[in-house]
Amino acid sequence: MIQGDAKIKNIDELEFAVFCIENIAIRLGKHAEQVYSALTEKSSILDDYIIPEYEILHTQSKEYIVDDIISLMKEKGIEI
Repeated sequence: MIQGDAKIKNIDELEFAVFCIENIAIRLGKHAEQVYSALTEKSSILDDYIIPEYEILHTQSKEYIVDDIISLMKEKGIEI
């Protein structure tokens, strides 16, 4: 369940969040649960970045989205 201020408003945002989690997991060779934890429990990237920026992010390529979120995780010192 999403805990922060940004709530998933529709199925498109939910599918995008799952898309991000799954593709980051694939890129990093980790389980999706580990990525979800990193984006929600170890940080608030899901609530503070992925969901609020959905309108812009979802128009980008998969590679761009994954690179962007992984870069943000590194900036914030989030490790999986």
